[in-house]
Amino acid sequence: MSTTTITPIAERSAPRTTIGRSPWAALPVILSGAFMVVLDFFIVNVAMPSMQTDLHASSGALEWVAAGYGLTTAIFLITAGRVGDRIGRRKTFSIGLAVFTLSSMACGAASTSEVLIVGRLFQGVGGALLMTNLLTLIGVMFEGADRTKALSAYGMTLGLAAVSGQLIGGVLVQANIAGLGWRSCFLINVPIGLLALAAAPRVVAESRAQGATRIDLVGTVLVTVGLTAVLLPLVEGRQHGWPVWTWISLALAPVILGAFVVHQRRLRDRGGAPLLDLSLFRERTFNAGLAAQLVFWCGQASFFLVLALYLQQGRGLSALDAGLVFTILAAAYLVASAVAPGLVERHGRRLLAAGALVLAVGHGLLILTVADIGTGGSVAALAPALLLIGAGMGIVIAPLVTLILSTTGPEQAGAASGVLSTIQNVGNALGVAIVGVIYFGAVHSGSAGAFQLSLVALAAILVGVAALTRLLPAPAAAANGSAS
Repeated sequence: MSTTTITPIAERSAPRTTIGRSPWAALPVILSGAFMVVLDFFIVNVAMPSMQTDLHASSGALEWVAAGYGLTTAIFLITAGRVGDRIGRRKTFSIGLAVFTLSSMACGAASTSEVLIVGRLFQGVGGALLMTNLLTLIGVMFEGADRTKALSAYGMTLGLAAVSGQLIGGVLVQANIAGLGWRSCFLINVPIGLLALAAAPRVVAESRAQGATRIDLVGTVLVTVGLTAVLLPLVEGRQHGWPVWTWISLALAPVILGAFVVHQRRLRDRGGAPLLDLSLFRERTFNAGLAAQLVFWCGQASFFLVLALYLQQGRGLSALDAGLVFTILAAAYLVASAVAPGLVERHGRRLLAAGALVLAVGHGLLILTVADIGTGGSVAALAPALLLIGAGMGIVIAPLVTLILSTTGPEQAGAASGVLSTIQNVGNALGVAIVGVIYFGAVHSGSAGAFQLSLVALAAILVGVAALTRLLPAPAAAANGSAS
């Protein structure tokens, strides 16, 4: 799910770094931040029904709890990279941890759905600050084969957080520790965040971009407004009957984002420090990789959301029982992700295409299964499809990031990683918004039918991912890129 800072090549070529610390000692602290950020995309899914009951929340509020987090994460990722360049990546990572931890406390204490949504938005800001900079830190601290290993550990951490989130959430809700119920899904971040905050200054080396770089405020405003113009109407449109402002917003979004690109090009030509390194987009394979990343992640958070709603609201499972169903998927993911890094070196893009198609077949099988059992029958009937879906995820998640980055040079690793982080989080938010429109628009006719319609869209998305992987480097080229 992400990778490093958005920094011009000239700055990335000579970073100022505090030396004398082992990067491997710092990696667990860094990855704990990544785990929390991704976990919070998914842990809320099995807690949604109890949140809705406790806070008397609407379906639109539920979408905001899921998509609002991804929205602010995506919006602030680019700017977060520039802040890290200027004041220090470790310092910005620590600020992000602090914001994320405090906002998790606010979410856990929320008395209304509005307070919970605001807390989630601030969680996204904290997640952006730490996510982009932790990936920059990996890019600065590790080189060559060590960087590949660190990125593989990062990819496995993201996937593990995604597939275990539902189980962890189910256990916490069911355990109802101190009567906290769903609130513990947010409060669990507090001790982890505090420990990471205490450890970061001791084990993580500080680094900055060479020379003082001014933050591009105009670019920040343009990219923030542009991304909001895309995501806001998708989240709000359905529940308000698609008023005129939603269509105007969607129409203006490409104009605003186009103005952002023009501004970045002009700023670069004047010798300034743009938020985005546009030279990355000269490579067709990198562009194809970004498209694959965007489309793939459109189907991840949204799938976990609609599956959790089907299991709990449709089948009446408890949060714990629903979480246990997700362990079927998690087991397959762990096995596949363990063998995928070795396989991608030999098979390259073919492995990614196969993984995406395995996922699509899993969704297709789930459609047939739900058509047969509806909201009754044995949950065990879902197992074959969930095993395929977990295996497909394990094959794709970490190798996709590694293969995309193999198309860029070391001096561009930070910029490429930051763009990947942004695209992934935009994908998560877009997916929840779009699939949410499908699911909540059809759920009045039954959760099983709404779930099936959502799965049709998700399967189509994955076929698109498989097609896009054909534009990525062939196995030999990927291997050469990794070696470099």
